[in-house]
Amino acid sequence: MSEFQVLIAGAGPTGLVAANILGMFGIRTLLVEANASTVSEPRAVSIDDESLRSMQYLGLIDEVRSHIVPGYGSYYYSASGGCFAKVVPDIMEFGHPRRSAFRQPILEGQLREGLKRFPSVQTRFRTRVHRIIDRGDSVSVELRGEDGNAEMVDARYVAACDGARSGIREGLKIGMSGSTYDQRWLIVDLVGSTDRFRHTRVYCDPARPALALPGPHGTRRYEFMMLPGESAEALVEEKRVRELLARHSAEDAGLEIVRRVVYRFHARIAERWRAGNIFLAGDAAHLTPPFAGQGMNSGVRDAHNLAWKLALALRGELGEGVLDTYESERKAHAWSLIQMAVKMGRVMMPMSPWNASFTQWGFRALSLYPPARDYVMQMKYKPKPRFDDGLVVHGVGAELCGRMFIQPMVETEAVRQVALDDLLGNGFALIELDQPGVDAAPVSTLPLRRIRVIRREERFVAANSAASNSGATCVRDVSGAIERTLSGSGVRAVVLRPDRYVAAGVAIDAAPGETDRVLQAVVALSQRGAPTGVQSAPVDIRVEEWQPGS
Repeated sequence: MSEFQVLIAGAGPTGLVAANILGMFGIRTLLVEANASTVSEPRAVSIDDESLRSMQYLGLIDEVRSHIVPGYGSYYYSASGGCFAKVVPDIMEFGHPRRSAFRQPILEGQLREGLKRFPSVQTRFRTRVHRIIDRGDSVSVELRGEDGNAEMVDARYVAACDGARSGIREGLKIGMSGSTYDQRWLIVDLVGSTDRFRHTRVYCDPARPALALPGPHGTRRYEFMMLPGESAEALVEEKRVRELLARHSAEDAGLEIVRRVVYRFHARIAERWRAGNIFLAGDAAHLTPPFAGQGMNSGVRDAHNLAWKLALALRGELGEGVLDTYESERKAHAWSLIQMAVKMGRVMMPMSPWNASFTQWGFRALSLYPPARDYVMQMKYKPKPRFDDGLVVHGVGAELCGRMFIQPMVETEAVRQVALDDLLGNGFALIELDQPGVDAAPVSTLPLRRIRVIRREERFVAANSAASNSGATCVRDVSGAIERTLSGSGVRAVVLRPDRYVAAGVAIDAAPGETDRVLQAVVALSQRGAPTGVQSAPVDIRVEEWQPGS
């Protein structure tokens, strides 16, 4: 098969998630990777609730959950060793813990294994993208294997998930704005730990800021700030590494070291995320400081946002204009998380005793005011995506539109409690409160699942069965969260996109046929205007400098 609908360059988490989603929709996809396999060494170590929700969407949540430390937090320590703050979120509005520890090699292996479910997806490792010719209506890609032989394949679109040193981005001459910091950190990954403490320890010591992060299966990561005058070569020597570890844990100082490397962190974002039929995603589009653990998670959000739009546009269920909403929806949120990580870095690495004392005083002051304490404790400071410009019909239900919908547990007629997403399928969904006389299934060109929600005080009756016969799945709102969310925003129904964001709301007092009008409005948004990314003339891109493994 030399003709594909989508070619993905890069088999990191971003590319693997995108390939799985495209496979779920039956899109002919080719995933290529320069390396011989997925990564074998630890890289990202934190997976958040939104990314776990994406794993649930992929049908891989059970496999992923079996290899994580769920729901860990952070304890902050002063130079004297006292704990002056704890951030341990326990809310799960999206159905999963806010933060969990994981192993990237395991996750990538699970995602790669998941691709075997889809005959429409091919993978080729030890294969480089060497050249791309974008003709406007299609893309020709020159691939080169280990033997250096060239092969041309055609695709409709290309997703560049080829990492921080993206050769495709460089070939497109797309610049990166933001900063690269001189400050460098030493990362040390260990195995064999018996430490039962399940949270991150943040050592806010001006003499040497450091972190110790938990991991599954007895793994542990340390990060140490590199001081002025130190050399990376000397810092990574095993003797020196073990001396640094011994300052915090005699046990950890004796563990097996599986990785030690010095890195410089970046806070940068691509100026454009689309050029013609080529899209940037993951580290190719943005580089995030590690302090918030959002680098990989932002890439997963990119993949989820882009892949379903590519799939539905290729299937003709949405117009190609939907592809222009990818950058407008994702770029601002990715940048807000980068800024959050920079601010968190200032807390984690105080540069003077005065800065450290001021930070500790601030945390103690917050603890005296419960709303402020909970704002920090529950990680409410983490920016949530809010799509003001994209595939969202604004107006009715303004508080919900453009936001990710909650995921509570619901009860089916078989008296079985399930997570809401497990009933939604892969496409659009309509979540509606049960109302007598509103049983007719919407007539729309947009295929969708329909979920009819009865209140937690009510029981399933014949009327609910009638709704089921009209195509709706009836569920009981076990916690009342769905009713509170919808009624509190003045709507009786919301249209959910495949990424679980609210595309539109239907008013409580809406007239018959209003749901159809709303669905038509969503489809119309995807057909609005000509796609702005289309090239007016063929573009020939050389990707000779692409660096594998980034």
